Amino acid sequence: MKALVKQQPGYNQMELLEVEEPRAYKNLVKIKVRYTGVCGTDVHTYKGMYANTRTPVTLGHEFSGEVVEIGEDVKNVSVGDRVTSETTFVTCGMCRYCKSKDYNLCDKRKGIGTQQDGSFAQYVITREESVHKLPENVSYEAAALTEPLACCTHAAMEKTTINEGDVVLIVGPGPIGLLLAQVAKAQNATVILSGITQDAPRLALGKELGVDRIVDSMTEDLSIVVAKYTDGYGADKVFDCSGSSFAVNQALSLTAKMGTFVQVGIFPKRMIELDSEAIIQREIVYVGTRSQKPSSWELALQLLSDGKINTDKMITKIYPLVDWEQAFDDMIAGTEIKVLVES
Repeated sequence: MKALVKQQPGYNQMELLEVEEPRAYKNLVKIKVRYTGVCGTDVHTYKGMYANTRTPVTLGHEFSGEVVEIGEDVKNVSVGDRVTSETTFVTCGMCRYCKSKDYNLCDKRKGIGTQQDGSFAQYVITREESVHKLPENVSYEAAALTEPLACCTHAAMEKTTINEGDVVLIVGPGPIGLLLAQVAKAQNATVILSGITQDAPRLALGKELGVDRIVDSMTEDLSIVVAKYTDGYGADKVFDCSGSSFAVNQALSLTAKMGTFVQVGIFPKRMIELDSEAIIQREIVYVGTRSQKPSSWELALQLLSDGKINTDKMITKIYPLVDWEQAFDDMIAGTEIKVLVES
């Protein structure tokens, strides 16, 4: 079968190769891949900037497809099922995090598309426990966004709680920011989405997706907008999806006293300068959020089934697997919102 393989560390080092087709055995499930989303992690791996990827490995972890083979120990998944899958492939099964199904925090965790061959291929193997059947009204295209959406439900519905009437500030209108905005709107919050001038098309899409107020922070004073929507108190919940320390420090000062700040975006370097004074003096709860866990996927699929997430407007290009380079070029250039690859 054809698979997009990262052959060794460094820039690019990727090739569409003919590889052996995987088999399902024991608790494993074989999926005929329909669509895979190009994620920021894939782009970082392409650039040689993501250290957690082992090589050689087939990339791809945001996917949907149809079950075509199951192992002898599989009980609850059948051939023909329309599915998506968590990225978790291996865990220790013994630590406190595994016992509570917080697999994203297991030190021994191995993920699909990073340490285990992924879905930029015709077929992918996953474990039964990671498989989620698709609601009948959720398309394969929409289901390919379940993984990034699950990251958002984990951040907004598990690591914190958005209450009806909360004013939520989201910094960074990339795919995660746009999905998170829709999750917040589904909780009946008032949502402010901020970005910079080059984000104009994404901010405009945010407005189409139901965001109450969009702000180009390079041409408009974000603090004035937040003050207007909060009677001067600041946003109840703030989510940084930018990974920019400058944006984070600005947003910390716009968080309400006793408010919650959730760090979703990943910074380009491990150590950053952080406005600790704002956190301390405003008694802000600063929350880290990493990836997703099984319950996050259930929440994500329910939102998709309920029609609360508009994926059609977010998927702006679909390429066949043979055109993977163009798909990556589009994501790197930032000219598209979400690009899918069809296997």
